[in-house]
Amino acid sequence: MREENTPVDVKLLELLACPLTKGPLVWDEEHQELVSRQARLAYPVRDGIPIMLPSEARTLDIDEKPRPGKGR
Repeated sequence: MREENTPVDVKLLELLACPLTKGPLVWDEEHQELVSRQARLAYPVRDGIPIMLPSEARTLDIDEKPRPGKGR
């Protein structure tokens, strides 16, 4: 089941964790990314598929905070 404005299945979001820290991820609706606050990385979602590779993740700026949306 996908919630409005979330291109990723909500149940899948509940199961995913950061591959580096094993910590929770937060859905950033504005950037359409899964954010690991602990690792300061934002993993892209392409065609509804989370790309959970650190090499594909964007490093967050020190002052950048994810805008939480639906999900974790």
